Amino acid sequence: MSARERSYPSTIAAAVTRELVERKSRFIAHIAPIASVDEADAVIAQEKKRLWDARHHCSAMITGVLGDHARSSDDGEPSGTAGVPMLEVLRRRELTDVVAVVTRYFGGVKLGAGGLVRAYSTAVSDALDEAVIVHRRALREMRVSVPHAEAGRIENILRDWATAHDALLDPPVYAAEALFTLWVPAQTTDALTAAMASASSGSLTPLPGSTRILPSSRT
Repeated sequence: MSARERSYPSTIAAAVTRELVERKSRFIAHIAPIASVDEADAVIAQEKKRLWDARHHCSAMITGVLGDHARSSDDGEPSGTAGVPMLEVLRRRELTDVVAVVTRYFGGVKLGAGGLVRAYSTAVSDALDEAVIVHRRALREMRVSVPHAEAGRIENILRDWATAHDALLDPPVYAAEALFTLWVPAQTTDALTAAMASASSGSLTPLPGSTRILPSSRT
């Protein structure tokens, strides 16, 4: 990553579930990607319904592009022994737009505050070890309008350029001209402009648009 690129929290590609047994208590961790607090609440409600006979359904969520919105719940466990430790695992992993629910079936042996903290945080950490992490970054929209006669040749050039510069190329839109939209790292916009000038004897100039936080093709 370039020093000029800002780092953004990652998320996960799909939901994961893993079970931990600690001194006869079962801790079932379910972690899912979400796009809003409402979606997170729906996941929590779903787990409570699915595992209705459990004593506790503790949760933690982080949302927002920068991971600046967070919430947790101990759901009846002693204060600070479940939700906050779960939340700290999500923060240490530098994640956002994710919710974790850990359901506990009490096994008859009290774990104490320290034991609960370790069990809830370990349950989340172990589940995340099985998740596919989706890294994200800021990409700048660049649009290139091309006469139809040149569209095929320019599309091939743009596709190769995007691969070489870790950019994304949207499917073309055909109207009066062919419109190509690329999402490129900010530091490569000048390189794209130069490449289009070279490929078209100066007749094609990419126009900048919005900036979005999008998945990175890099791991």
